[in-house]
Amino acid sequence: MLLLPKKLLEQIQSHAERAYPEEGAGVLLGRPLAEGRLGTQVRPLANTFDPDQRSRRYMIDPLEMLQLEDEAESLGLELIGIFHSHPDHPAQPSEFDRQRALPWYSYLITSVAAGRAVETLSWRLNEARQFEPEQIRILEDASEANP
Repeated sequence: MLLLPKKLLEQIQSHAERAYPEEGAGVLLGRPLAEGRLGTQVRPLANTFDPDQRSRRYMIDPLEMLQLEDEAESLGLELIGIFHSHPDHPAQPSEFDRQRALPWYSYLITSVAAGRAVETLSWRLNEARQFEPEQIRILEDASEANP
């Protein structure tokens, strides 16, 4: 289960709306808990995919990912998730998403219809390399999570 403070969900959805009609992307920092993983910080990032395909694809600069992993470690956190948007498409992973996914991340996908975020779902890659839905529990603030 992914525990996500409402404020972070709003930041993810706001980034997705600003990126529209392109896919927006970024990472979620957090930490493991007994009941799941707690998101604590959002880092919106630039979509570095070819400009003419950004409405259907996203890419995060690998050097930025390494820097964010180092930053997370220095804060006592982990990089626990990657988020991106699907402009005018459902919040379900595509085959492209599945091929690039790694099993230890949560993949949050926000569906953006006509410039407005309408739904955010989370997915995890299983051992058979298929996505499974991951439950998201929205918290009013991080203090609701049990350490």
